[in-house]
Amino acid sequence: MPPFSHQRLLHNVISDLYPLSRRYSLISQRSNAIFSRTGLMILLCLVLIVGVFLPWTEMPSGIFSASKPALAKWKRYTMAEALSFVAKNGTVIVSAVSKAYLPFLNNWLISIARQNHQNKVLVIAEDYATLYEVNEKWPGHAVLIPPALDSQAAHKFGSQGFFNFTSRRPRHLLHILELGYSVMYNDVDMVWLGDPFPYLKGNHDVYFTDDMAVVKPLNHSHDLPPPGKKGRTYICSCMIFLRPTDGAKLVLKKWIKEIQDQPWVKEKKSNDQPAFNWALMKTAGQVDLCLLPQAAFPSGGLYFKNKTWVQETKGKHVIIHNNYIIGFEKKIKRFREFGLWLVDHPGHEGPLRNL
Repeated sequence: MPPFSHQRLLHNVISDLYPLSRRYSLISQRSNAIFSRTGLMILLCLVLIVGVFLPWTEMPSGIFSASKPALAKWKRYTMAEALSFVAKNGTVIVSAVSKAYLPFLNNWLISIARQNHQNKVLVIAEDYATLYEVNEKWPGHAVLIPPALDSQAAHKFGSQGFFNFTSRRPRHLLHILELGYSVMYNDVDMVWLGDPFPYLKGNHDVYFTDDMAVVKPLNHSHDLPPPGKKGRTYICSCMIFLRPTDGAKLVLKKWIKEIQDQPWVKEKKSNDQPAFNWALMKTAGQVDLCLLPQAAFPSGGLYFKNKTWVQETKGKHVIIHNNYIIGFEKKIKRFREFGLWLVDHPGHEGPLRNL
């Protein structure tokens, strides 16, 4: 607005208010005095509004006008559409994520980007906040399968919310296999130090890692290990690769059934992993299973607690899992101590940038 327009506007406003002030002066001198002070304040506010704020009303509405259609679009986004967009050569990397885990998602993605596999990552959002935030920064790489979970209740290990969160995992994976894709599942408290795909040798149905901290020989067997003290194996449900075969689908269906048979109760505070181990044991004779090498895929109980083993296997580590520790702050602290909180590293940027 040109400078002379403010003067003209002020003159017009004063002219319009003058008859009004005269009318009030006929009622009482005191009222006129009060109105005069009030009138001056009104005049000042009008000048400020017209001269300062009004020009902004001509700005385009931008993201605020586009946000509603965008949100509706991602709410309608299906798993089939997402896989068609993200998968490369029939393979997709997925993780199920709620809002509380977004910092870990960012760190995990940075590590994957360093191996040039980020474009085949699909985030399975467990709440709408995660769905919208990821797709705003990285369109098409997040999908939500209803119903959405309570994002505040899904992150506390041992809670019913955490059980509800993790127990959806086999259903998500089965959905992907039934659509004809191979899938690698990771928890986001992992960091890639190398490319895991060369280790997926052969045509096994299911590949997995041992969750034990006991050191295995470098040439250990790739068969399902024997049961432990609880009568079941200790395979980690946080790093799995499955091909779209009948055998892999059988394991997932059995996993779903085991979760249904072992619902969360306050006394046990269970999660999905025991059910996964029972499913592997009960289908082992019908499914082609493969235990991945411990040196490449160690548990957190081994990698972070056995310095001698880490030195002896230096250069062999591929994916590190920050488990055997509970709490976001503790996990981040340990990642930082080992130089694995990549968010802090200058020059390392993932697809979510400054999330």
